[in-house]
Amino acid sequence: MDILTAIFGNQAKVRILRLFLFNPESPFFLQEVVARTKCASVPVRKELSSLLKIGLLKKRLATKDIKKDVNSKEIVAKDVAKPAVKKVHGLGYALNTKFVYLDLLKNFLTVSSVSADESLLKKFANVGRLKLMVASGIFIQNWDTRVDLLIVGDELDLHRIEAIIKSIEAEIGKELAYSAFDTQDFEYRLGIHDRLIRDILDYPHVTLIDRLGVEPN
Repeated sequence: MDILTAIFGNQAKVRILRLFLFNPESPFFLQEVVARTKCASVPVRKELSSLLKIGLLKKRLATKDIKKDVNSKEIVAKDVAKPAVKKVHGLGYALNTKFVYLDLLKNFLTVSSVSADESLLKKFANVGRLKLMVASGIFIQNWDTRVDLLIVGDELDLHRIEAIIKSIEAEIGKELAYSAFDTQDFEYRLGIHDRLIRDILDYPHVTLIDRLGVEPN
């Protein structure tokens, strides 16, 4: 049993909390919560009811495009042009952004899930020859940044990077914004003061590896 499960009682509650805390503007229907958390519907119903009672969640009318995956589970459609999509309207669950302990709970669940440290760097050890890796956004509990992770290197395996990002997203319940560049492209962008690069380096961040001498000594 991990620490968060021990504290909050069960894995379903931890995953539901992450889902809503890191997607504060999105309402979710019951079937979506089940699909996104990969938990059984019975414990999901129980935890949603509990979180409604304490005021962390609220009911909200929503209209969303839903599709069925290959296993016939309904999930939110990212591309409504794809087949087997239907529009669903009804009461969903949404985060109560006025909940008194919201920020404390959000920061706690983030820090306990993934942090800008050596363990994060190790996840990307085999994606290529890393030259620079900078963590920001969710990794340092800064919710207003454009990019959570900047990766620079040579012979980068973009498919492997994407797979690692997806695994982290599954852990924390939130989609990550990241950018990956080969060294030459990054150095060009740095030289012309590319807005995206400056928005990462000029604001709070943690540099996990720097073999390019980007950060001042």
